[in-house]
Amino acid sequence: MTPRPALLSPDPHAPFPSASDALREPDGLLAIGGDLSVPRLLAAYRHGIFPWYSPGQPILWWSPDPRQVFATDGVRLSTRFRRQLRHCHWRVRADTCFDTVVAACAHAPRPGQDGTWITPQMQQAYSTLHRLGHAHSVEVFDDHGALAGGIYGVAIGRMFFGESMFSARSGGSKIALAALARRLQGWGWPLIDAQVGNRHLDFMGVQAWPRPRFLEAVAALVDLPGEPGSWTGVFGEMDCVELATAAG
Repeated sequence: MTPRPALLSPDPHAPFPSASDALREPDGLLAIGGDLSVPRLLAAYRHGIFPWYSPGQPILWWSPDPRQVFATDGVRLSTRFRRQLRHCHWRVRADTCFDTVVAACAHAPRPGQDGTWITPQMQQAYSTLHRLGHAHSVEVFDDHGALAGGIYGVAIGRMFFGESMFSARSGGSKIALAALARRLQGWGWPLIDAQVGNRHLDFMGVQAWPRPRFLEAVAALVDLPGEPGSWTGVFGEMDCVELATAAG
C-alpha cells in the first residue's frame, strides 16, 4: 500500500503524528488538514513541523529530511560584500513592521515558482503569532529610511524557525539573515531553521542535517528560556559596519 500523509483532527490541541513518519516522496509531507490556529502552529514548530501549501490546496504539514539549518555563528558573507558593508549606512531593527515584511515576502518573485505559499490566511496566522510575541521580523532600512529587506519567523525557547525573507534592494535579505544570526548568537541561540535549501542559502553557509539530528536539537532548544514578547528593544539597532566586522 502506498504511504499516505495523516489527516489531522479538527481539534487544534490534538497531537501531530511523529515527524519521523513523514513521507519520502514528496519529501517530508507528514499531514493534511487542520487549521492555522496558534496552538496548532506552536505545536507544529515545537516538533520540527511547518505548514507549506499553495492556494487551492488543503493545509499541508512538512518535516523534510534532510533539514536545512544555519548555525548562528556560521552565516557567511563574501569578502566583497563585507567590504561594501563597511561603507553602508543602512540600519537593522526588529519587530517594527512585521506585517509589511510578511507581505513583501509574499510578493517577492521566486525563481521557478509561480505564485506564493504565503496566502492571506498564512499572513493573518503569523500576524496573530506576532501580536502574541511568538513571531518576529528583522528589518533592514536604507539610508533614506525605506525598507530594503527583511526576514521573519517563529521563536520558541531558544530556537528560531525561519519562514521567509526578501530583498527590495540588492543584499537586503543577506543583511537581514546575518543580523538575525548575530543577535541570536549573542543571546545563546545556536540555530536557525531554514526548512528547505536553495543556491542563495548554500552560498551563505546553510547545512543539511539529517532529520533525527535536527529534531533532537529542536526538542532541547524549545524548552530553554527565550526572549518572549516584542524584540524591538532587546534587539536594538544594528548598523552594517558592526555587521561587516562580525561576519565571517
